Parts: sequence; structure tokens; C-alpha cells
Amino acid sequence: MAAVNYKTMELPPKYVPKKSEPYMCPQQLAYFYQLLMAQKEELMHDSDSVLSAVRLAKKNESAGVGDESDNATYEQDITMNLRMSERDNNLLKKINSALERIENGTFGYSVISGEEIGLSRMLARPLATLTIEEQEEHERRE
Repeated sequence: MAAVNYKTMELPPKYVPKKSEPYMCPQQLAYFYQLLMAQKEELMHDSDSVLSAVRLAKKNESAGVGDESDNATYEQDITMNLRMSERDNNLLKKINSALERIENGTFGYSVISGEEIGLSRMLARPLATLTIEEQEEHERRE
């Protein structure tokens, strides 16, 4: 029997992983893979929009369009868009890391202990890499 490929698996409409299923079974992996890929595509699209906005603001500023108030607004827009781009890049790195964990079979398991993170936590935060207890301990130490 051939292994089920989570990348091409078609899930029933409105499928949500259930605790009654084996943890990180192919259906659950397909669900999280599709969810993360959709988030990645949205970020990539948004990233293009942010970069276009930065280019336009820089072009207007360097062309001398507007007065001092306009130029200050352009600067503010550039700064805000660059911060959004940086935030999006960090999120994209986390999504890519989660996709790698799906690929290598470690998705849903703690990067520290190897324990199951738990389906409820993964549904709430698909990018989680620690169990709740480990995350709380990590936050206490910070």
C-alpha cells in the first residue's frame, strides 16, 4: 500500500483535526500543510504590496512632490511599511520552519523534549514549537 501524501491529499470541506484521530496522522498533516501554505502565499502577496508602497513613497519623496508635511508623511509610510515587511519576513521564516518540520516528521512535537505539543495547542497556534509547560517556563526565564 502506497503512503498517503499530505501535500496532495484532498480533505473534506470544513475538515478540522479531531482528538479521536491518531496524532499528526496524514489528514492532520495535510490540514496544517494547507493552512501554512495559504498563510505563506498571503504573506508573499502582502510582501509585494508593501514593497510597492515603499517604492512609491520613496519615488514621491525623491521627486520633490509635496511640501515638508507630505515628505514627513512619506517618511512615516516608509518606516511603517519596512517594519511590516520585517514582521512579515520573521513570520515567513517561522512558517517555512513549520513546513520543514512537517516534511521531516517533527511537526507537532516539542523541539526541546520531543513530546507531543497537543492538538488543541497546534490548532490555536500552528507555529508552536514548545508544549505549553515548556513555553511558560521559557517565558518565566525571559
